[in-house]
Amino acid sequence: MSLTDAERKACRKARRRLARARAEGMLSGVVSMLRPGDVAVDCGANVGEVAAQLAATGARVHAFEPDPLAFAALSDRLGKADNVTLHNAAVGPEAGQGALHRATDFAEDPTARTTRSTLVPGGAGMDSADTLPVKGIDLPDFLRSCLKTHDDIAFLKLDIEGAELALLDRLDRDGLLHHIRLTVAETHEGKFPALRASYKALRDRIAATYPKTRVNLEWT
Repeated sequence: MSLTDAERKACRKARRRLARARAEGMLSGVVSMLRPGDVAVDCGANVGEVAAQLAATGARVHAFEPDPLAFAALSDRLGKADNVTLHNAAVGPEAGQGALHRATDFAEDPTARTTRSTLVPGGAGMDSADTLPVKGIDLPDFLRSCLKTHDDIAFLKLDIEGAELALLDRLDRDGLLHHIRLTVAETHEGKFPALRASYKALRDRIAATYPKTRVNLEWT
């Protein structure tokens, strides 16, 4: 028996609630394992909901956020924390200038809509005509610089609206994921339907190489 539109919508909401609850549980576990002196990297920090919890452990936190509106709120929240370094930049497999796309309904609730801002063109519901230039840094090189002074990276979070696809591929091929105790990422197949085959190939490769306790692609 086929579901009605209302039933399908209810199922999607239930799946999102379950995924959110799992992510909250995962974050609680991460926070419990972090110690002062550990390095945690939050990519797509937005207004600092996750970064604030990481910082409260005493770990050294690097928070990256390219959207200037979200970065202003992030700075107000964590800019005075001694153990937090804020980076108004996007992350990727290489450095360079990027174009930030915002949601088509951005003006309705600008701060909330910054969670959907992306460097990847062609996303569903994104404005391709009006973009902002943003700085992009080479995350693999940044992580290697951290590893010069630390044995490992304790935690890496990637919630970067589609840019995680190329970045995870590079981190895997460079062997850097082996030097991170836990990497979590939200993947965005729904936002970029044309990339679904590439996402599946990446997921299959990651699952064959790393347990979910090391690399988990179910963050939300």
